[in-house]
Amino acid sequence: MFRLNEKKKALFLRIVLVSWTFVFLSGFDYSRHSIPVDEIFSGGPGKDGIPALSRPKFVAAKNAKHFMKDEDRVLGLAKNGQAKAYPIKILNWHEIVNDTIGKQAVVVTFCPLCGTGMVFDGKINGKNLTFGVSGLLYQSDMLLYDHKTDSLWSQIKGEAVTGPMTGARLKLLSSTQTTWGKWKKKHPETLVLSQKTGYRRDYDRDPYMGYYTSSRLMFGVKNRNKAYHPKERVIGLELGGKFKAYPFSELAKAKQPVTDQLNGSIVKVIFDKDSQTAVIQDSKGKELPSVVGFWFAWFAFHPETKVFKAGQ
Repeated sequence: MFRLNEKKKALFLRIVLVSWTFVFLSGFDYSRHSIPVDEIFSGGPGKDGIPALSRPKFVAAKNAKHFMKDEDRVLGLAKNGQAKAYPIKILNWHEIVNDTIGKQAVVVTFCPLCGTGMVFDGKINGKNLTFGVSGLLYQSDMLLYDHKTDSLWSQIKGEAVTGPMTGARLKLLSSTQTTWGKWKKKHPETLVLSQKTGYRRDYDRDPYMGYYTSSRLMFGVKNRNKAYHPKERVIGLELGGKFKAYPFSELAKAKQPVTDQLNGSIVKVIFDKDSQTAVIQDSKGKELPSVVGFWFAWFAFHPETKVFKAGQ
């Protein structure tokens, strides 16, 4: 019987891994890259296997009663005198919505594995870009690709990590992860993304049921920290290259609102326990772009992060 020693076995496995990685990564441009290509993995579906929405349809809040419940979670965006809500139960199936708000191009993204809902300005380097779902992951987080150059973009890093656009940055916009009931109360004129997407999906079925409470990850990450449950929700903030995470469990114990300081700036964190909603404002009450997601995901990308603890 043919047997391999440990050294040859490790080499063989690496060759197999590289070969499969090449298959999964085909279709994208790796002429330049800022992350190790061998740390990019397939999430399962191929390129556009999860279809992004580029012609989204919306309905008024009063006309959404048949498919929206007050407790449904949404990613809310209010900008340019308009408000829109993107139900998480739809984003779970599409992950990206190429949209406009007040004539401004925006890219609405949601990574179910990291719990991260992030909205970006669609104009990069003076041109509007649209994005698709690559089916690839880096540090368990989704990689978008732009339709113009096939460059891959890391959602949490907010930048292009392979291809001609490598190093280009996405501008993060303020958005809110909250409940539909809370969002429509604050924004009664809001529009909400319709389930008439052009695709046949059971949007009332959560394909990630059980994942959010499990301590297990579907894909590995480099940096781990056991201070909190991996799926603990946090709201993360970056100011001038400094990072800080505010775990929801800590905010729930603190007197509201929380006044804090990061990189010399005073910030105010407002947390509503009932709706599990957190926002961060500057000293003048302006909402700052922030990231709500799972603790493991925030730490994976920002291992140097500071962490807010109630009572300290």
